[in-house]
Formats: sequence, structure tokens, C-alpha cells
Amino acid sequence: MPNAFAFLMLAAWPLVTWGLFRALGPARGTVATILSGYLLLPPAPAGIDLPLLPPLTKDTIPSLCALFFAGLALGRSGLRRLLPAHPAARALLGLGLTVPALTVATNGDPVIWGQVVLPGLQPREALSAGLALVIGLAPYLLGRALLASERDQRDLLLALLLGALGYSLPMLLEVRLSPQLNIWIYGYFQHLFEQMMRGDGFRPIVFLYHGLWAAFLALTGVLAACALARAESAPRRRLALLAAAAWMMLVLVLCKSLASLLYALVFAPLLLLAGGRMQIRLAALLACLALAYPAARGAHLLPDEAVVSAIARLAPERAHSLAFRFGNEDVLLARAEERPLFGWGLWGRHHVYDPDTGRPLTITDGRWIVVLGMFGWAGFLSEFGLLALPLLLAWRRLGAGPPPPLAGAMALMLAVNLVDLIPNATLTPLTMLLAGALLGWAERAPVQAVAARPSGAPPRPAPAFRTVL
Repeated sequence: MPNAFAFLMLAAWPLVTWGLFRALGPARGTVATILSGYLLLPPAPAGIDLPLLPPLTKDTIPSLCALFFAGLALGRSGLRRLLPAHPAARALLGLGLTVPALTVATNGDPVIWGQVVLPGLQPREALSAGLALVIGLAPYLLGRALLASERDQRDLLLALLLGALGYSLPMLLEVRLSPQLNIWIYGYFQHLFEQMMRGDGFRPIVFLYHGLWAAFLALTGVLAACALARAESAPRRRLALLAAAAWMMLVLVLCKSLASLLYALVFAPLLLLAGGRMQIRLAALLACLALAYPAARGAHLLPDEAVVSAIARLAPERAHSLAFRFGNEDVLLARAEERPLFGWGLWGRHHVYDPDTGRPLTITDGRWIVVLGMFGWAGFLSEFGLLALPLLLAWRRLGAGPPPPLAGAMALMLAVNLVDLIPNATLTPLTMLLAGALLGWAERAPVQAVAARPSGAPPRPAPAFRTVL
């Protein structure tokens, strides 16, 4: 169980946020509040439960605090400036806000698996789920309103790099001594310890949810360093950033996560060598593939058996794990098809259970299958649509001229995270902050029709970005 210090840290975060906003201002204060809360606060199950409200945890408290202090800074126009300007973003946001109520309205019946009885949903669940959704979207809206300029993009990537570099030291400590920091400081271990064991060593986890999250943080550090190095003109600073990328790559190798390592080997060279236009085009393509994956799996269009057989020739253990994952997805998809529009709701109603023992027979790994089972296709389109929309808008705006130096890099980093939501559930407040910042730039970038220019004429230069505050 979490100790008293864990709850003290959660309760004290509003004061920390106040200090960060006073010292750094609204834009940088938002980044610092959400990033430091994600890295330092105790993970679930530590949280503060209040009636009719979602649990106040390391995910929700920093977002709420940042939203409150940023709202004070924005003043009376705060709400208008937080809401997306693009009609597609507003439509997806409106859909997401109505889905919890519709899910509850269509799930008033209990779910019975032999001796296992899961209760029907009540109106209070709609309120709690709706508030959780608003809090989860707070970093997205704040990123859009406060982090749309070139300077803000650089600040965000630099903060992600510095956070990853600082976290690399406790991560290396846990690689050497085994994951112990959350036990030593907060009094409990947040996951299954055996899952932190890989080969003859350990995966670090520190104060995150799983070793996969720690590996993805190291990957974020690698990609942020490569992006900043590509945009840096001073030779010494570029060399220092490349050294930081190499250091985080070493940490990533020690995290023992194959997927994150493959992402780094593929996308780090693209950030260093490819142009911004190519990066945005590739990011938009990856977004389309991530959106199409659930439909392709449901229609049995993917060669599952061929993929498993090909991997079995190289790594039999990986092939067994992948086959198990595909089997779970098939069962969960069949379950989701019973209530495809708004899903099964909370309390694990979207799982399949053994009617004799009551033990769940399914495991949800990818974020997409979690959302699809709980909130149906409406919930999936809302959440994944809001994440993919900045990438599609950035691609649409390529005709207006070359993107800023870091916009393509941010798009590619967001696309990598979106793709990783297929096998894993690595959706964090940092993901939403990055997506919101990219949406803010894409909304404000000028749209110039290519057909309106004379043949062969160069595009008109984009106007200078305006800072939000």
C-alpha cells in the first residue's frame, strides 16, 4: 500500500504547480507541471478518491492543476482559446464528451458469467467518466493554446529531452539493483515484479506504470535529441545534442524493450536526415495505418498466421507472445462486436470471464482494444481521431510552404506514439501535450491553395508565428 509520503506528494502538487507557473510563466509552467508530475508522482494505485469524481492520481492531478493556473493566466478569454478552432477537432471533441453518457445509457443491464455478476452502469458513472475524459484532454487543449509557436515547440522538445536525461540516472540504478525506487520512496511496487525481469537482468520502471513506459520515455529522449540536433546551427550545441541522443540510446538498449528499440533504429535516422515535408508525410501515413488497424483486424484482412510464422523462424518466444496477443484481440473484438457503437463501459464488462472460476480469460494490451471494448467505435474514433487529426492537418498544410524546423519532428514523434498504441497502451499526458501543440501550429499555419498560384511560382512565405501570451 502507498505510504503517507505518496499521498503528501499528490496533495502538495497544486503548490508545486503554483511555484512553476510563477517562475516559468503559463506555457513553460504547463510543460513543467505535466512533465514533472508524470515523472515524479507515485503511480496507481496511489490516488485520492472523492465521491462522484474520477480518482485523483499522477495522471489527473498535474493536468487539473495546469488547467486551473493556465485558466487564471488566460483570463476571460481562456475557454474560447482552449477550444479547438478546426471544425473536425470540435466535432471529435464533442463526440468524445457525449460518449460516456451514451455508453451508460446503453449498459444499464448487468453482465453475468456464471457466478460472476458485473452490475449495470448508473448515471453517476457517466459523470465520473465524463470528468475523467475532460481531465485527460486538458494537456491536449493546453498544448494547443499555449505551445503553437516555433519557440514553444523547441521548449517542449527540450523539456522532454531534459526530463529523459534526468530520469536516465534512476533508470540505470534500477537496471543495476532491480526496480526498487518506488518501494523505497512510496512504499509499494506498482506492477508485477516478474515482468520487470528480462533475460539475466532487469527492466527499469522508477515511478512509471511499467517497464515499457520507461523504455518509451528513453525513446522520446532519443528522438527529441535528434530533432533538436537537426535544427541546431551551432556546432558545439549540435555535438552536445548528438551526445545526448547517444546516451539515451544506450539507456534504451538497457531497458530491454524490442519495440521501442526498433522505433529508435528506424525513426532517429529519419529525424536526422529527412526533411520536414517527408517527416510530416510519413507521420500522416502512419496515422492512417493506426486508424485503419482495428477495422482491418475485425475484417480479418491482416495475415496474422504468416506474421507469426515469419517471426517464429527468428525468435520463437516472440512469436508465441505475438500469437497470444492476436488470440486475445480476436476474442475481445468478438466481444466488442456485441455492442459496437458505444461499448460495454466500466468495471471490466468488456472482458470475457470463466463462468466457473470468475477469472478473466482475456488481457488487454493495446490502447485501441481497451477503448473499443469500453466505449465502442464512437469512443475509438473520438480518441484516436483527436490524436491523428494534427498529423493529417499538418500534411494538408504542406502546400502553404515548408514547415518550421521542428514541426516535422514533432509530427513523427506523435505518429510513433500513435502506432505504439496498437500493441501497447502508452497514452500519457505527454502524448496529449505533444498532439495539442502540433494541432495549435497546424490550425494557425496559413492554408494557400496550390492551384491558386501561377504555374511554377514559389509559395508565399508564411507569416511570423504569434505567441499566445
